[in-house]
Amino acid sequence: MLAEPVEATDLNIYGDAKLPWSRVAEALDAGLPLPESAVFLGTVGPDGRPHSAGIGAAECEGSLYFTSGPKARKTLRLEANPACTISARLPGVDLVLEGDAVRTTDTDEIARVAAVYAAGGWPAEAAGDAITAPYSAQSAGPAPWYVFRFTARVAVGVALAEPYGATRWRFA
Repeated sequence: MLAEPVEATDLNIYGDAKLPWSRVAEALDAGLPLPESAVFLGTVGPDGRPHSAGIGAAECEGSLYFTSGPKARKTLRLEANPACTISARLPGVDLVLEGDAVRTTDTDEIARVAAVYAAGGWPAEAAGDAITAPYSAQSAGPAPWYVFRFTARVAVGVALAEPYGATRWRFA
């Protein structure tokens, strides 16, 4: 589960209560392993132009992770500027996370993340400072893939089912 936020701001305009972070955390736990959960990474290039790419995100030990090929646009952009967003349609909640993503080269950390992916059905394995598998998304390019750890700074969630609500959270 991701870290608990340090502050919550109610964004409701219809009088609903604050959306509890526990509901979002449960949606993350339920939704991230599902292939039908849409998750997108947003980055910005040096010219200020945005880019969005679908990713397979995994939660491991309180952090979100994703992979990217060494020459992929998202890798090159994150190396220049780690600020990014992760947006997800989860069971019952739309979520946008703002923060930073940095590549990890810690082999133990990569092995733990690969195990989470493997448990979710993608046969990922740690390969030195990256992950490899027999396949990945067509846009990922050939293995190996770098592993990025995302640190959330701000999140905005909107409930898609009763009880409705909209909340912004800030993390330490």
